[in-house]
Amino acid sequence: MDAPPEKFAPRSEADVLDLVRRHPFAWVVSAGEAFAATPLPLRPGLDADGRLVALVGHFGRSNPQIARLRADPRALVLFMGEHGYVSPSWMADRTQAPSWNYACAAFDCQLTFTETPEETAALLTDLVGAMEAGRPRAWTVAEMGARYAGLSRGVVGFRADIRASRAVFKLGQDERDDVFADILEGLRGEGQSPLADLMARHGAGR
Repeated sequence: MDAPPEKFAPRSEADVLDLVRRHPFAWVVSAGEAFAATPLPLRPGLDADGRLVALVGHFGRSNPQIARLRADPRALVLFMGEHGYVSPSWMADRTQAPSWNYACAAFDCQLTFTETPEETAALLTDLVGAMEAGRPRAWTVAEMGARYAGLSRGVVGFRADIRASRAVFKLGQDERDDVFADILEGLRGEGQSPLADLMARHGAGR
């Protein structure tokens, strides 16, 4: 994959991992004889050093994309983080042009399907644990009781090992300080605080 423009590159691998964790619902796109795409919640797979090396998830067993990926296990996985329109109406300098700020990541992956009940249980427990973390009455898979065995047979787990990646964090790095400040104020005024906060973190010390 081509590298993004240097000014819009992530500051470190930690930025990409943080995006995947905060925005886990991604498109899994496969080619083969015809394109197919499924949106799925995915979890990061880390190596011993804590680096992102894979993505882990599951398909519904009836999904026809499974057969395509068994035949050709290469897939493109697409994550979209915070994003939003940037309006010149927010700016003291009315000669500015509209834009769109965003954070996203794409991964070229090789999929391997997990076939055992133990592997399926591990990935489902991990996903539920991540999604339920911090909730006042956090739910666990064990609470399903006998229903779990039947429902878990309806999914097929997979590990998508990352072959290459491309992440873009276009967050106003190329803007003048006054324009950057106007964008932050405009985004927050329209309820886009998550994007404004991400911009502020990436623009710290500018």
